Amino acid sequence: MIRTNLSVVTLISLGVALPVQAENLDHVRQLLSTKQCANCELTGAGLVFAQLSGANLVGANLAGANLSQANLTGANLSGANLSGATLSGANLSGAKLTGANLQGTDLTRSYLVGADLTGTQIETAIVQNAIGLPTTAGNAEMFYQMAMEAGKRRQYERAIENFNQVLVRKPDSAPALIGRAMARLELGDQKGAIVDSERAAALFEQQGDQNSAKSAGDLAQTLKNPPKARSGGGFGQTVVNVLGGLLQLFLVR
Repeated sequence: MIRTNLSVVTLISLGVALPVQAENLDHVRQLLSTKQCANCELTGAGLVFAQLSGANLVGANLAGANLSQANLTGANLSGANLSGATLSGANLSGAKLTGANLQGTDLTRSYLVGADLTGTQIETAIVQNAIGLPTTAGNAEMFYQMAMEAGKRRQYERAIENFNQVLVRKPDSAPALIGRAMARLELGDQKGAIVDSERAAALFEQQGDQNSAKSAGDLAQTLKNPPKARSGGGFGQTVVNVLGGLLQLFLVR
């Protein structure tokens, strides 16, 4: 026993990689052939494009697994460990993920319509461009940051979608309304930008933020009566020029 321990220590000190837990190939075959794999060991499994609709993966360990483009409609992933797993573009419509570990899970462009995410911390996952994310999932701050990132990349439609998600969760978020107004303005929706700016001004007023209320009100008036045609400058530059950094306000103050 002492010799074994010394050998391990020696290997580590020399920088030699030791074996790590990997998927159980029998479990992979079991999953693909029967779709019944509760509590299976599937760490790092390659399951790209796998057809797993209705699969039973309760409590399965899928940490680091690649499930990109997999069909998991109606699958039961309750209590599964999906930390670090890739489900980009996967179809999770109607899937049950209650209590699943989503730490660092890549859910970009995944389909989540009707998915049950009760008891998960979706804010720890990567959910950019996910479709059908339940309104009970995530928090306003997460979607606000996603909206800001989309705006910086000039993805204004995506920014609007995320600002909408903020407002579902926090209807009195004046900064989200200002952000959506600017994104709408960049897309040529001046009428929508005016409506959002006026709503934001009213909310800032109610919340006792007179300076922000004035800035939002000034924006609405400028849009209603533009002194001259706006020049381009992108999302960030427009915000700086018109609002003096109003969009950079913290969502929760």
